[in-house]
Amino acid sequence: MRTRSDDLEIFLAVVDSGGFSAAAEALDIQVARVSRAVSKVESQLGVSLLNRTTRRVELTDEGRQFVSTVRAGLRQLQQAEEDIVSRGELPKGRLRVDAATPFLFHQLVPLIQPFREAYPDIELVMTSHEGYVDLLEKQTDVAIRIGRLTDSTLHARSLGKSELYMVTSPDYISRRGCLHHPNELEQHDLIGFTGPKILNTWPLPGVGEITPTLVVSNGELVRQLTLAGNGISCLSGFMVKKDIEQGRLIPLFESVKTTNTGREPVNAVYYKSSSVARRISAFIDFIQPRLTL
Repeated sequence: MRTRSDDLEIFLAVVDSGGFSAAAEALDIQVARVSRAVSKVESQLGVSLLNRTTRRVELTDEGRQFVSTVRAGLRQLQQAEEDIVSRGELPKGRLRVDAATPFLFHQLVPLIQPFREAYPDIELVMTSHEGYVDLLEKQTDVAIRIGRLTDSTLHARSLGKSELYMVTSPDYISRRGCLHHPNELEQHDLIGFTGPKILNTWPLPGVGEITPTLVVSNGELVRQLTLAGNGISCLSGFMVKKDIEQGRLIPLFESVKTTNTGREPVNAVYYKSSSVARRISAFIDFIQPRLTL
């Protein structure tokens, strides 16, 4: 006897939300329906997929293996259905896009309205994570990633390159004085990241990894602190090029900085067998020529 796909979707909801009640609320169904669906799946497989505790549920070893297979299988079913329904039509349905907060703010937000006008039947769901996310675990269709790619299981479309800039505010310069050589950074306030390490490695001769005076977890926070005169930072052009052009930030050490560090590439990544390939292609084709990296 085969397990029904709706029971499998309920099972995944329990895994993703961390509990039966949370899954019921997310799906707007009764908790008893959730419990029956999970029990049915486990009964048909003859193994326990979840360990129930008083606070939450956790996957067993068999459950972890089963989850990844189920996600891929359900996506293939969805793709087969959508390929038939959408022939000859504009792409339609949900598209889940993930990117770091600064990229969302500075690059994607200005493009959302025109994209929705061009593709009114695509329902955008946008999330932000500062680090790399597991596309299947986070139920993400396409993610924008900054820097060198390492995951060969994902398909990638290059969106271009974004140059790095060492920047500070006119207010900071007026208070602390001009900088003429990278070795002067030791006497200044540097704004850095909590991680990963590469974000605190500045592309300057003799500098390498800096020791930040002020540490934060988000690129947009770094930008705002820099604009407010708190120090010097190293940020991607997609965040600060407009600030530089309009005089809000001053670029430093332009004549000596290193390029092609591996942090410049910007890619859209997604699974090669994605069930939403037409929506992904429409999204990437739309944003790529309009980005200001």
